[in-house]
Amino acid sequence: MRTGSIGAWRSLTDIDDLRKVFPSADGVRVYSGRTATVFNIGGNKYRLITAIHYNAQRVYVMRFLTHSEYSKDTWKDNL
Repeated sequence: MRTGSIGAWRSLTDIDDLRKVFPSADGVRVYSGRTATVFNIGGNKYRLITAIHYNAQRVYVMRFLTHSEYSKDTWKDNL
């Protein structure tokens, strides 16, 4: 996973902007109806599941899962 400068993060307004910096980021709809942003980490070995509030410039880490845990899809039921 690449890191970005704070200035680069501040200019992000949505998932499309984020994917320009982190192409592996995906928006995934969860049980609550909201969209979580999922990053592939470690050559697809892990998933970092986040809630990004672009307007408040905040990133919340929701889950850190192995690929096999992520593939079970049960994590979506709790978010």
